[in-house]
Amino acid sequence: MRRRAVIQMVLIGLVAGAITFAFAYFIPWLPDAASTQANDVDRVFWFVAIICAVVFAMVAGVAIYEGWKFRAAPDDMDDGSPIHGHTGLEIVWTAIPTILVIAMSVFSAVVLAEITDTPAGSKRIEVTAQQFAWSFKYSDHDRTTGELVLEVNKPVELLIESKDVIHSFWVPEFRMKQDAVPGITTTLTITPTKVGTYDLICTELCGLGHSVMRSQARVLSSADYAKWVQSKPAGAAGGTDGKSVFASAGCASCHTLKAAGSTAEVGPDLDKVLAGKDEDFIRQSILDPNAEIAKGYQPNVMPSTFSDSLSKEQLDNLVTFLRDSAGTAR
Repeated sequence: MRRRAVIQMVLIGLVAGAITFAFAYFIPWLPDAASTQANDVDRVFWFVAIICAVVFAMVAGVAIYEGWKFRAAPDDMDDGSPIHGHTGLEIVWTAIPTILVIAMSVFSAVVLAEITDTPAGSKRIEVTAQQFAWSFKYSDHDRTTGELVLEVNKPVELLIESKDVIHSFWVPEFRMKQDAVPGITTTLTITPTKVGTYDLICTELCGLGHSVMRSQARVLSSADYAKWVQSKPAGAAGGTDGKSVFASAGCASCHTLKAAGSTAEVGPDLDKVLAGKDEDFIRQSILDPNAEIAKGYQPNVMPSTFSDSLSKEQLDNLVTFLRDSAGTAR
């Protein structure tokens, strides 16, 4: 009788395990891995997932069997008979989970140490977060852009800073995530392995425009990356024409401006609020955004750091672009 009960519990556990495996393996829970670190993180994920699936199958097998075999009749209102615990069984089901948790912790710690190690000769990119935009400065060719551009199979160390509140850098295909904390420089090492364009997301609630604080991570082949580096002279800072500055400074993340192709609604519609305004008004709106607040919008949302982040040439060109383009779209 006992052997039969064990066989039944094992069969139920196998069915539960098969269902769990099907859900874990055949449903694409994770996006494609596009960095060496992503492959390591996925190893940890599957290591933990397999252990959890096995434990779940064992517990489900016993629980379902017990619930079916020893269920009370609908009219049975009696208390169950008192029983004494099994000391040996209790030791086993305490020791095994302890060993498994230690194994998961040690394995995760080893992988974490490996993926946070920065290889010698890695390129450095300064990542700056501010409400509600990202900017990237490349130390090897003195250039700043509004998107992250990387060379495939080349390790890079990101030096991440924030100008205002806590943000968090995350590219799902890279798996790596790191907070941007005011006053602190945090680091992140990434070695991209697949050419492509990936979403870059802020995963820390950082204000009204948090949902639109997005950019792109573009991974290029070595040849295309070399062409990109040479496409603009050093010091161009991501382009100084007004439309390029509008994009790289993150204006498109918060404002609608038809001439720039942006439709965000965090801040005022620039086609409306800047139509017919002179350069002095536009310049003040950029450098001191709280001087005059558009009706229906809150103060202290737009950053007041553009006097530091934009050169005089970039600021002048942005002002001219806004003056000439606001309200002209049909």
